[in-house]
Amino acid sequence: MNATRQSTTGSQTETLWDGIIVGGGAAGLSAGLVLARAQFATLVVDGGEPRNGPADHMHGYLTQDGLAPKEFVARGRSELGRYGGTLVQASVIEAVRTSVGTFELRLDDGRVLRSRSVLVATGLSDELPDVPGLAERWASTVHHCPHCHGYEVRGRGIAVLGNPATAMTSAVSAHLAALMRRYSPSVTFCTNGTEVGDGERQRLAAYGVRLVDAPVTRVATPAGTAGGNTVAVELGDAETVLCEAVFVAPRPVPHDAVLTQLGAAADPASGLVAVDSQGATSVPGLWAAGNVVNPRAQVVAAAGAGSTAAINMAGRLLDQELSAAVNRERPDGGGGH
Repeated sequence: MNATRQSTTGSQTETLWDGIIVGGGAAGLSAGLVLARAQFATLVVDGGEPRNGPADHMHGYLTQDGLAPKEFVARGRSELGRYGGTLVQASVIEAVRTSVGTFELRLDDGRVLRSRSVLVATGLSDELPDVPGLAERWASTVHHCPHCHGYEVRGRGIAVLGNPATAMTSAVSAHLAALMRRYSPSVTFCTNGTEVGDGERQRLAAYGVRLVDAPVTRVATPAGTAGGNTVAVELGDAETVLCEAVFVAPRPVPHDAVLTQLGAAADPASGLVAVDSQGATSVPGLWAAGNVVNPRAQVVAAAGAGSTAAINMAGRLLDQELSAAVNRERPDGGGGH
């Protein structure tokens, strides 16, 4: 019913989309699928750098467990196109809300897109502690999510590296050490400058987690094990912890520039852009879903949040069209039959 709306000014034809989704991961593609199936003119803008791109597999998504993230995205793009959704490979560098309540998004290729509504699903970056050798092993032998990767390293030697970057990463580090003990009898928590209270230390030790307090100086491949999975976590007191998997709690850095440019309010407690249960921000017509507003969301949760937000978007778009239809019927509504 709703084809792409076009208005002509001079010789220039401008497209007004019903919904633009910024970000083409699980949340964004799920939202695009819902809107496209509902016959709204839908465009997904994707910069092509998903958070889980380096991973070989994703887990915890019923019927999709073990699927490669790249294959998941490829299938999602195909399904979006099947229902008439459009995808462009680009990044949004500027976003404004117009005086009439629509949105204008400027892309890094110079194009300007216009839409009645916007959903931001741009995800986040994982900022790792500044430990040499850690980033090079990210998503191979270094992980952050036990629910995503814990089962695959069950029974192996595991080292958890504390991250003192923030109070949140410090607290998550201790929780991560305890949780990894569910998967292995050999877990060493290298506190690495994080503050761990006496009570928490007692709990961890009683649960079977070994704690070492020297700073981590390097993560390396032990001599003579090239090509293997053994990792050497080198400490400042000359001790080396040998393991087969390293877990760390990164500092999440949301890609929320579009949201902040459009004036979306942040949650004072978390600092993240605030959304309600439907993904709506404080700005009318603007939604957000996935890791950009929920760093802990796995793929399945991000997809669900995108779907929920898109259903809410569709309701608002429909309400606008019903109001416009009534206005057209009125003698003073600016138009008739």
